[in-house]
Amino acid sequence: MNIMKEIRIEKITLNIGTGEGGNRLQKATKLLQSLTGQTPIEAKAKRRIPTWGVRPGAIIGTKVTVRKNMEDIISRMLAAVGNKLTMSKIGEGTFSFGIPEYIEIPGARYDAEIGIIGLGVMVTLKRPGFRIKNRSIMKRKIPKKHLISQEETIKFLQEKFKTKITD
Repeated sequence: MNIMKEIRIEKITLNIGTGEGGNRLQKATKLLQSLTGQTPIEAKAKRRIPTWGVRPGAIIGTKVTVRKNMEDIISRMLAAVGNKLTMSKIGEGTFSFGIPEYIEIPGARYDAEIGIIGLGVMVTLKRPGFRIKNRSIMKRKIPKKHLISQEETIKFLQEKFKTKITD
């Protein structure tokens, strides 16, 4: 196999949307810190949603991007959902899913101070050569034949993490 076609994990983004700041946001921040060992950042609203009482710049959640020990974290997160994903949760070079309760994650201990909170997991995949879209000099688009298709993402999940894909 061509080594330039090898699929790797670029990053994992864990996020919790609280819809408001305050106590719920602090609990969510504490949970993400305990799961990853990294300091989460606040997520701010970009637009106004009057029915939900959200205005631009309001803090509505927290998120953390993980780039170390990614395979271990992904296997734990997939185990929390039973190593099963639906086709709608798999994109082209990405897959995402939600965990309704963090206590389902293997190795996560229940904390009465936090309570029961769910979180979202987003995994981004890459290939060697994807750096050309982010570099500062001579940026280029990634050619279509080098992009990661949905079928390749499914194959990667099945081979690497023994994940079952349902319709």
